[in-house]
Amino acid sequence: MIRIFVCLLCIGFLPSLNVIHAQNYVTKKEVTGGAKKAFDKGMTAFRAGNNEDAIKEFNKAIKSKENFIDAIIQRAAAHYDNEQFSEAELGFESAHALSPTYRTMVIYTLAKTEMILEKFPEAIAHFEEYKTLESKKVVLLEKADRYIQECKFMSQALTNAVPFEPVKLSLNINTEEAEYLPALTADQETMVFTRRVRGQEDIYISKKMGDDWSLARPLTDINTRANEAAQSISANGKFIVFTACNRPDGIGGCDLYFSEVINGRWTNAKNIGAPINTKGWESQPSISADGRTLYFVKASDGASRSRDIYYSIRKQDGSWTTPENVGPNINTKDSDQSPFIHPDGSTLYFMSDGWPGMGKHDLFYSRMDDNGVWSPAINLGYPINTASSESALIVSFDGKTAYFASEKGNLNPTEENSTVDNLDGNPDIYQFELYEEARPQPVTYVRAKVTDSKSSKPLVAQVEFVNLNSGKIHSASITDVEGDFLVCLPLGKNYSLNVNKEKYIFHSENFALTDKNRDQPFFLDIALRKIPDAPVASSSPTPLPMSAPIILKNVFFDTGSANLRSESFSELGKLKQLLLDYPTMEIEISGHTDNVGTDDANQKLSEDRAHAVYDYLIGHGIQKTRLAYKGFGESQPIGTNETEEGRQVNRRTEFVIIKN
Repeated sequence: MIRIFVCLLCIGFLPSLNVIHAQNYVTKKEVTGGAKKAFDKGMTAFRAGNNEDAIKEFNKAIKSKENFIDAIIQRAAAHYDNEQFSEAELGFESAHALSPTYRTMVIYTLAKTEMILEKFPEAIAHFEEYKTLESKKVVLLEKADRYIQECKFMSQALTNAVPFEPVKLSLNINTEEAEYLPALTADQETMVFTRRVRGQEDIYISKKMGDDWSLARPLTDINTRANEAAQSISANGKFIVFTACNRPDGIGGCDLYFSEVINGRWTNAKNIGAPINTKGWESQPSISADGRTLYFVKASDGASRSRDIYYSIRKQDGSWTTPENVGPNINTKDSDQSPFIHPDGSTLYFMSDGWPGMGKHDLFYSRMDDNGVWSPAINLGYPINTASSESALIVSFDGKTAYFASEKGNLNPTEENSTVDNLDGNPDIYQFELYEEARPQPVTYVRAKVTDSKSSKPLVAQVEFVNLNSGKIHSASITDVEGDFLVCLPLGKNYSLNVNKEKYIFHSENFALTDKNRDQPFFLDIALRKIPDAPVASSSPTPLPMSAPIILKNVFFDTGSANLRSESFSELGKLKQLLLDYPTMEIEISGHTDNVGTDDANQKLSEDRAHAVYDYLIGHGIQKTRLAYKGFGESQPIGTNETEEGRQVNRRTEFVIIKN
């Protein structure tokens, strides 16, 4: 652990400061006789890694000359190498007492020893002392600053332990082999993970069965005789990104590959290609819930031990943008890796040895604000993090359960052609309840199937969710070939959904999620109505077969008035675009109210609201000859007026197509 360091110390590689020799100690240059002979024997044993014999010889030298400072230092170094830190501390303190300036590395190593022994105030004081005495060794001075920060963090973390009760998953997941890097779908019903058997890495899958998991089976459609590992599965379970190395179609040593489910089977894996994959090393992917953002790790400047987290955005044509570094609030000059983006889209968990922590690699998280800026890394705390390296961590959709691999799974720095960090031994997958402060923001999801209203055949359609609070697009994608989509929605905001397909009437939904306690997902069957071809000639606007009312579920008015709220403009823009796409189409807009208030007041309000939509469309370029409007007051309820929920659906704006 410290062999190279103490060898530099013990052979006198580091120059001493100016020493006034009217001191209370003697050095190896000054001793003779038995003390010198024992010291030299001790050095020979120490260089050979025989610390016990070295300590015996240094004891003889010190017995012969009790103020023999070099022997005292080397005996402390041997104790340090043997992880006998209490003895090492006493030795370094003795040398320091004889002369604080003889070797500055004595102070530095004394501080490191006190840090290991959790004597943080003493360690901080000695690191500070080292900084005042040493001026040339820039790297060690930087490390001293970092260790001071770590001492402060550890002192606080150990006295403010976080809840942590890990439980090993059943034998359906864990075996005598190595299991690690789990990933979950949004419904928490499917887990994929990596299993290593005799050096062979493959991806396995398991389904939730009550309180347990089914017997894991290999993903035979994806696995090959080579290694497949470090996988991430999409929220809907139909898209997977993983790492493979040294493949014939590879761009670099390790690349990212993908596969998707079509007609119930995983497709042949394809290299995700440039610009994500390079001649360097790319691994450890994490795909966002909407499938649009891919986080992954790449070696910085081709170095195998310095890693950073990057992200890339998937464009409408399926290609990816040039990867960008996630920035200094997450990445450091050291190793930052194993990203996991939670389905809330704004909480990133990752592993790093560059931020103050408990030891080697610690686990951290960061939150993205509304401006897309990540917060400075937050340590998950002790005892989740320890003096050892911690393994990659994921968090369930509901934010309550975290999963990780442990032996307790020690991670070593990665080699250039390894898919993941090398795990010592055979780790298993554990779970634990994640404490409240470290959980992601509450989130739900919408799962839907889009079909043709007549044939019931699935449709590939455009799906757009808009954050009504900000007016920004939350998610934009298309359904898969089976007409399915799944989108995760953070709670606390209101969203509109618009489903569009050429030659079909768009469909809208509204999701008012200001109640952050909602934990039930939405399941929708969306049947799009096709727009019939316009007749060659039409003598009169006869009702069309598909002219049933279409509710504009995201058109909103101020309470008791006909003032359109800004949240309505996105949906009204869809209606305007429909009319632009079909220039012969004519529609009638209708307004409806609940039964609260007088008949006359409700009739007028419904007419005024229909007229407001009419005016909006005319103001945005639609000819008035193509529009009509009418108010129906409370006369056509579609829900009960006995409940607030019923009254809410009765307060609506609709349109019907009267000519195409």
